[in-house]
Amino acid sequence: MILVMLGTQNNSFHRLLEEIDRLINCGIIQEEVVVQAGYTKYESKNMKILSLIPQEELEKYQEKANLIITHGGVGSIVGSLKMGKKVIAVPRLHEYGEHVNDHQKQIVESFDKKGYIIGIKDVSELEEAIRKSKDFVPKKYEGNNKKMLSIIENFIDNIK
Repeated sequence: MILVMLGTQNNSFHRLLEEIDRLINCGIIQEEVVVQAGYTKYESKNMKILSLIPQEELEKYQEKANLIITHGGVGSIVGSLKMGKKVIAVPRLHEYGEHVNDHQKQIVESFDKKGYIIGIKDVSELEEAIRKSKDFVPKKYEGNNKKMLSIIENFIDNIK
């Protein structure tokens, strides 16, 4: 099962769901796909789409998933890594009205460079990332909350 996590951001991230739908239709994705869509409104006969679900229920889906495709939110990425999951992360982009700025680009890039996830810059790279995920062995995530908080605080300070 593939779990798609769009977080709770109140902006739509339909681009990602459109690409996943396309990959299901052309046979690249053959597993069951469950989506935690948040505020993204999207209909598909190919995916089980849930809006906002309780954390405990989301964690059950995370545990069951063979692969997690998520937006570039730190909470979604770290929560999945702590469960030892393979993660593909796709940043929400400001240019499409998916977020207020492009900070998720830096988050995804940082986790990707460290070998924790497969980070992509755009949904057009998703097919290749899914193929890569078959052999991908993520580096074990060791949470360092103080260091991570410092990085996030410095980033936020620099965008003000």
